[in-house]
Amino acid sequence: MPFLDLLPQERVRTDLLASDKASLIARMAELLAGDDDVRTVQAALEAREQLGSTGLGHGVAIPHGRSASVAEPRAAFVRLAAPIDFGADDRKPVDLVAALIVPEHFTDQHLKLLAELAELFSDTELTAELRAAPDARVLRDLLHKAKAAAR
Repeated sequence: MPFLDLLPQERVRTDLLASDKASLIARMAELLAGDDDVRTVQAALEAREQLGSTGLGHGVAIPHGRSASVAEPRAAFVRLAAPIDFGADDRKPVDLVAALIVPEHFTDQHLKLLAELAELFSDTELTAELRAAPDARVLRDLLHKAKAAAR
C-alpha cells in the first residue's frame, strides 16, 4: 500500500506549530490516531524514536511506529511553521515531517513505506517545492505528482 493511499487531505497540514521534538511527536500522534487512543499512537512513535532519531537529514523526518492496538496503517504529512531540532545526523533542523503508524504485523509493508518515503524525500527539488507550497492541498498535490513521476 503506497504512502499516498494512507494520506487523506485532512492529515496534511502547513504551518504546524511545535516547539520541540516531543511536542511534534504529540501533534503527529493526534493526527494519526483516528479512532485509536492518541496515547497508544504517541507511545509507539516515542518508542521508535528511543531507538534513534528518525530525522533523515536535509530538514526531513519520518517518525513512525507499530502497535498491536492499531487496526490499519495511517499517514500524516506536515510542514512546520518553524524548523525544530530533531536529532538528525546532519544536525539540520526539521521542517518537513511524514509520519506513519501501522499495525504490529505490518513488518514488510512498514519497511516498504519507509523506503518509499526515503526515496521521495531524497529529491531536493521536491523538498524545495514542498517548503514553498502555499497550503496543504498543494502539498498533497506535489506529493502525488512526485510519486506519479517516479513510476
